[in-house]
Amino acid sequence: MTLLAGWIRPSLPLALAPLIGSSCAVDRTTTPAVIAFELAGLVLLLAALWWLRRLRDRLPMRLALMAIGVLSFELFTAPMWNNAHLGRWAYLYRDVSWVLTLGWSVLFLVVVELVDRLLPRWRALPRFAVDLALLTLITVPLEILLVAIGVRSYSPEVHAAAVGGFMAGVPLAIPYYVPVFAALVLGFYKYWCFVLEDTLLIPVRRIRWGRGLLLATLAVLLFELMVEPMVVNQGFPAWSYLYRDISVLMTGVWVLVIALTGMIVYRVFASRPVAVRMVIAVLVATAIALPIEYALYATGMRVYGPSAVANFSGFTIPVLQAPVEIAFAIPFYMALVLATVRYWEIVLDNRL
Repeated sequence: MTLLAGWIRPSLPLALAPLIGSSCAVDRTTTPAVIAFELAGLVLLLAALWWLRRLRDRLPMRLALMAIGVLSFELFTAPMWNNAHLGRWAYLYRDVSWVLTLGWSVLFLVVVELVDRLLPRWRALPRFAVDLALLTLITVPLEILLVAIGVRSYSPEVHAAAVGGFMAGVPLAIPYYVPVFAALVLGFYKYWCFVLEDTLLIPVRRIRWGRGLLLATLAVLLFELMVEPMVVNQGFPAWSYLYRDISVLMTGVWVLVIALTGMIVYRVFASRPVAVRMVIAVLVATAIALPIEYALYATGMRVYGPSAVANFSGFTIPVLQAPVEIAFAIPFYMALVLATVRYWEIVLDNRL
């Protein structure tokens, strides 16, 4: 809580002001080093797609699924980092770049395919662990390279909250950030692969609430630890804080939302196709979570950091006077978490 106290005050320390300024409007003009990086990346990307196309059917759909997962995460966590110098043509929204989204998506596909080919007899959990380990080993040097050539930088909130500080321009906690990012994206992708491949799954006769709550708690808590710099939880009882401003009560609220969503979808929409049920689940979870998030925002119990505020468009919900961006962020969050939780439930139910 001590490190985050400065975020709640109306003004930041003068030393952080330049960083906030840079996060509001990144420099999109490119440099020779970035152009060289993009050209090298294009060659590797085309080679990877050629290799994947020889091994996998419906590659465009698989790439689209992975890209949706990556982009959902990038849009939700955009205030935590800045992407500059990629060229004016390379951006989708503010500093969110389709170039990086495509690059991460293809990298993830290559790793998943490689692990599946090399370890076909391994079960889902150990293969998933190998996926995360490989992606971490590859991503950390790439992140250092992006920082070195001026593409990647981090928000002042990340600088303030980084455990152990920075080395080579990246947080020492990045070996934690990458697996959480990868776990959510891969969980989302692998769930939708069940739909794409029309995988024959064992029908579930009853919900295993204990297991589901444990999976949901794990997913929510890991995600909250990662995105902690974006928003401060304040005004909760002192006993409820697990780490810095992460409150067990706040975590419990989101887990309860997920549990309630599961109950509604299971009871009312059990006969619908798998894909339809997931879309309905995201909509139901959003409908429940959105008023809660707005109420916490209005009462000052959820305070967004300066970088998040700088990313707001200025449009607000009438009466509540809350940023519309919250209404878009919640579905991205729920889509990733719900698909990941459901993926692991399917894995466990079917002993994959």
